[in-house]
Amino acid sequence: MTTPVLRPGQVHSKLTLSDGDKATLRGPEWKDLDGLTQYINDLVREHAQIGIITPETREAEAQWLGQRLAELENGGMIMLVAEVGGRVVSVGEVRPLTGERHHTGYLGIGVAKSKRGTGLGKGMMIALLELAKRMKLKIVILDVFATNTVAIRLYESVGFKEVGRVPKGIHRNGKFIDLVRMTKELK
Repeated sequence: MTTPVLRPGQVHSKLTLSDGDKATLRGPEWKDLDGLTQYINDLVREHAQIGIITPETREAEAQWLGQRLAELENGGMIMLVAEVGGRVVSVGEVRPLTGERHHTGYLGIGVAKSKRGTGLGKGMMIALLELAKRMKLKIVILDVFATNTVAIRLYESVGFKEVGRVPKGIHRNGKFIDLVRMTKELK
């Protein structure tokens, strides 16, 4: 068990978005269950370029959230939610790898359609990378659909570089899409 860098419910920062809304970036907590379920299912219905393609039940989301909260409490991962007007509009996490890769973390992030292009994604990325440094990680890895050029530009804007591709690494709606691997060294 290590010391957590962010506890459930703990506020990390607040952002003013380009649309004038105020976002609170904080650790998730149990009261977010319904908001997280709505958030992920909105992304699924939108056919967002994420790894989940079927809606999540509240029960499945409760199990997922319970595991995340336990890992947050024991310092085993980093997770942020962004809340605007009482609604979860972004979720991001960094999950450290183990063994000889313990200095490396895997990052995942999503932003609700209504808040894309407002600076929220960049704010979340900056916050997640700052927390990853506090966790003593040296390298952060992420994977992204090659067709998600907006996300790729965002990741590049905070210092990620493409280091490889898995040709046809994703099969969606009868089409193959390359999976792009990007990394950032934390200093």
